[in-house]
Amino acid sequence: MELAQVRLLVTDFAACYRFYAEVLGLNPQSGASDGPYEKFSPQAGSAGIALQERTTMAATLGELGDTASGHRSLVVLRVDDLDAYCERIVARGAVLVHGPAPMTERMRVAHLKDPEGNLVELQEWLLPRA
Repeated sequence: MELAQVRLLVTDFAACYRFYAEVLGLNPQSGASDGPYEKFSPQAGSAGIALQERTTMAATLGELGDTASGHRSLVVLRVDDLDAYCERIVARGAVLVHGPAPMTERMRVAHLKDPEGNLVELQEWLLPRA
């Protein structure tokens, strides 16, 4: 089994596209900034994050509402230098809601939200996993 992507169902596709491409600096696969779908890849790693218009999936499944309520996801991105990355993304419009701060003795984290309110956790691993 291989993780292909984490897909977020969004209502404001253009705002989320700009956030993941321009603020977080992920690479869009096709440049489909108007939707209904786009996959973003980090500089390292094999899995990516994809955005899909919520209404498209609602029509496919026949059960999702037009809007989500509450936190439905947490996107986790690992970075080499948390402080430097946070400085760059804050300069590009990101608003940190927590951190950078230690989470455990092995990692530091910072949290922010995308334009739809999805939580994004940035991790800096201080020690390799055992």
